[in-house]
Amino acid sequence: MAGGAGAVAVASAAARAAAAPAHEPFQHGVASGDPLPRAVVLWTRVTPTVGATPGSGRGPRVTVTWEVATDRRFRDVVRRGRVRTGPARDHTVKVDATRLRADTAYFYRFTVRGETSPVGRTRTAPARSSSPDRLRFGVVSCANLQAGWFSAYRHLAARDDLQAVIHLGDYLYEYGPGEYGYGRANTDVRPHAPAHEIVSLADYRQRHAQYKTDPDLRALHARHPFIVTWDDHEVTNDQWRDGAENHQPEEGDYAARKAAAHRAYDEWMPVRMSGTAATGDGTQLFRTLRFGGLAELSMLDLRSHRDQQAATPAPSPVPSPAGGRDGTITGRAQLDWLKQRLRRGGPQWKLVGNPVMIAPVTFAQVPHDLVDPVNDVAGLLPRDGAPYNVDQWDGYTTDRRELFTHIRDQGVRDVVFLTGDIHSGWACDLPYDAATYPLGDSAGVELVCTSVTSNNLKDITGTPARTSSLAVEAVIQTNNRHIKYLNFDDHGYSVLDVTPERVQMDWYVIGDRADRNAGSSWSTSWATRSGTNKVEAVSQPVGGA
Repeated sequence: MAGGAGAVAVASAAARAAAAPAHEPFQHGVASGDPLPRAVVLWTRVTPTVGATPGSGRGPRVTVTWEVATDRRFRDVVRRGRVRTGPARDHTVKVDATRLRADTAYFYRFTVRGETSPVGRTRTAPARSSSPDRLRFGVVSCANLQAGWFSAYRHLAARDDLQAVIHLGDYLYEYGPGEYGYGRANTDVRPHAPAHEIVSLADYRQRHAQYKTDPDLRALHARHPFIVTWDDHEVTNDQWRDGAENHQPEEGDYAARKAAAHRAYDEWMPVRMSGTAATGDGTQLFRTLRFGGLAELSMLDLRSHRDQQAATPAPSPVPSPAGGRDGTITGRAQLDWLKQRLRRGGPQWKLVGNPVMIAPVTFAQVPHDLVDPVNDVAGLLPRDGAPYNVDQWDGYTTDRRELFTHIRDQGVRDVVFLTGDIHSGWACDLPYDAATYPLGDSAGVELVCTSVTSNNLKDITGTPARTSSLAVEAVIQTNNRHIKYLNFDDHGYSVLDVTPERVQMDWYVIGDRADRNAGSSWSTSWATRSGTNKVEAVSQPVGGA
């Protein structure tokens, strides 16, 4: 009897083992980014053992094979390589697949110990000497996992007409559960992990890993290459070069926290830092990507090099001890680099990936009960009536004035700033003199995408859409004639369409963020025609829904 019972137990254990799911080594999907004409960054994260979880520092070093093919079944493999990874880089893999053909769609995958990753699709940029008829990009920012589901990503992943997805920052948020979530009560649609505000390298690695387990974000990464920059929440709220609003002394040394956040970002994102895909040695995020003769995209880093924001808004620029200017948002090297990119000649359209708003915003009095909710969204309306938001370019007017003067003096046209950060949709001209506009000229235009999930005005006030927001929008637009479109209420994504004749942005809005199956609908479109440096309304979107 005992032998029979033992045999049954062994058979039962074997049956349970057979029924248990096999260990999945590619739990965080695949991604690609920073497409060049003959190269693209490929990324994945390997979990070689059950205990080798993100941020744990555990697990063996392993060899990972990567392949690039022209077909999904990998019958025509054009590039293959091997790379070692381990706990020192949190088992992430990031390689530059080179010697590819320009303007070509490819499929890629990774293999470790006989297990193969999901298949990703990517696309190289057009050749520098080419003249594309059209480019189309997804544009997104501000995706707070606690505030809702990433339906905007799902809808972009369903499109097959995008060259790449431009992510303008706040790819993730640093807060702990219950600190910043869904609506005015800050309830969590799904809580952050780890279950506290992230501070250490292990914390940031775990938070990146959590975001990359979201099925909609994984689908979008697998479908299109990303071109990314960071804003503040990739480290912590309202950060600057040497500190942040959301960093307290008891949280340790800020420089160590910032270095940890940047290292985790470098490990977990498909981006070239300091011009290379190698992980761990990147310090420079601002960079340029060219798409033939039609467009050049300059991605800014407006956190790492900026001076501290003014402590309180003031009606005139706040002088720094360095001599009569209100500090720098770019740093000298980045501003000089940007001025080089914004020059006559070169690609026709000068696109700028801009994490915080550059258009000047002044205003008359807004009803007091709406000041705090608007500030929670966009930080635009300090109670003392100051004319700018000190966390945006309005707090660093000397840099903006130098840049706009350069554009005017060099006779540069077709400049388009693509902006995120403020959880609302805007279309603006960029006047040299906002006080007299539209009598004067414009340095270019700014197109601001809405947030994917992060709270907007209706979420903070708890009021229905298109009610209290209408008063705020009317006040801002009345006092800022260069602001042509403003929407404080909707979440979603944008699609940017670039042709030689014009650049057009289409805004799409999603339903309830708490509904993981929320639908999507077109909201509005605005465009700038070549040579005008001004925006105008367009009656319909370009291409698919």
